[in-house]
Parts: sequence; C-alpha cells; structure tokens
Amino acid sequence: MSTGTVTPAKSRAEIEQPTLRTDRYWVAPLITFVVFLAFIAYATFRAFQNEYYYAPPYISPFYSPCISSNCVPMSGAGEVHFIGSWWGLSPALLILIFPLGFRMTCYYYRKAYYRAFWQSPPACAVAEPHGKYTGETRFPLIIQNSHRYFFVAASLFNVILTWDAILGFRNAQGQWGHMGFGTLVLLANATLLWLYTASCHSCRHIMGGRLKHFSKHPVRYKAWTIVSKLNTRHMQLAWASLFGVALTDLYVWLVSSGAFSDPRFF
Repeated sequence: MSTGTVTPAKSRAEIEQPTLRTDRYWVAPLITFVVFLAFIAYATFRAFQNEYYYAPPYISPFYSPCISSNCVPMSGAGEVHFIGSWWGLSPALLILIFPLGFRMTCYYYRKAYYRAFWQSPPACAVAEPHGKYTGETRFPLIIQNSHRYFFVAASLFNVILTWDAILGFRNAQGQWGHMGFGTLVLLANATLLWLYTASCHSCRHIMGGRLKHFSKHPVRYKAWTIVSKLNTRHMQLAWASLFGVALTDLYVWLVSSGAFSDPRFF
C-alpha cells in the first residue's frame, strides 16, 4: 500500500463537453436574469422619478425613511430630515443603498446573480466560461463580506417600515382608528421583509453561532431552531419580499398619482 501524499492539481480538469446535463438547466438563470433586470429598471426609474411616493397615510418603501428636506410634507411617516436643502436629487437615492446592499450581499442572491449575469457557473455540473476563479478575495467582490453589517441596517429599516404600516391605521387627516387596503399592503410588505431578514444566514449565525453547548443556552437554541426552519425557505422569501417591495411601491404610486382611490374598510 502506498503511503505517499496526494499532490493537488494546479489546474482544472480538462473536459471536452461544457456539461453532460440534458435538462434545461439554463431556464432558471434566464428567468432570474429577466426578473432582476426588470426590477432594476423599475427601481431605478422610481428612485429618480422623485414624485408620487406619498399617499396619506402611506409612504413608498423606496422612500422611507425620507431623510432630506426636499421630501414632500408628511405626517409622521418615515420623515426625519438629516439632509439639508443642498441635496437636490431624489431622497430615495440616500437610503436605497442599505436595502440594496443587504440583498446584493445575500448568500442566495449572490448565487442567483452570479449564475444569471456572470455564468459563474450557469448551473451545477456546468462549466463556466471564466479562465480562473479568485473567489471573493479581491475588489469588488470582497465587499460581499460586509453582509453581516448590511443585515443590521436592513433590520433597522424593517423597524421603520413596520412603523409606516402601523401609521396606515390612520386616515388622510392623521386620525387613528381607520384602515384601508393600503394598510394591508404595507403590513404584508413589512411581514415579508421580516421573514426574509430572519431567514438570512447571518441571522442564523447570530442566533446559534459560536456556541459549543446548545444545552447551556436554551433560549438561543430555540431561536436558532426557528430561524433554521425559516432558512430552508430563504430563496422563496427572498423572491416574495422582492416582489412585495416593488408591488407596495407600485400601489402607493398609483394611489398618489390618482390612478385609483384607496379602498377604505373603516
């Protein structure tokens, strides 16, 4: 029996075919590419549009919190003026970097857009067109390591958007004890965002990471088991929350522009 050590290969194995798969493995990356591109186009347009983002008492998640003084007048809905009149662009550009950063550094989204946009790789057991692989050790991909910090920022934004949903129980005059269809829209959006954030791998690590004995930390263990169950649905929650944010903004846009009136329940 040989006791020698195995020398690792210095280059990739040479395979003539790009893949031996016979299924339509390219469908999922193509759908991801189209949907992401559509969302990017829509979100960019809405961010620069700089109007129709507030329909009392509803505020678009793309513009909350509205932290510049050029925001339209609001009644308590995500309005804190940290930025003075020198800012002449859309207030959405000041805040979207944080939820965008959270999603762009998300483990699932990284897999999705690496495959869809860079074909790195297009799918499992499919060769990628790149000559070498450097991982996420160089700029700009080394920024992916900041995901845990964007997780904290995203959690703070979820608190703000939850408060915006609570403010939806008012009427246009700011009186409490009222509810419209937009209230349900904002509540659903906040719920999906919380579920997506809680299912995040960073959240799972915060709950149970670096523990040697779960038995000595029953509360954290219970939290870890709950988050772990959500983590198995992380992909579905990532997509659902993405559509939720876009549809919530679209609803506020349509109501604010006068396309239709918000149905009121009471």
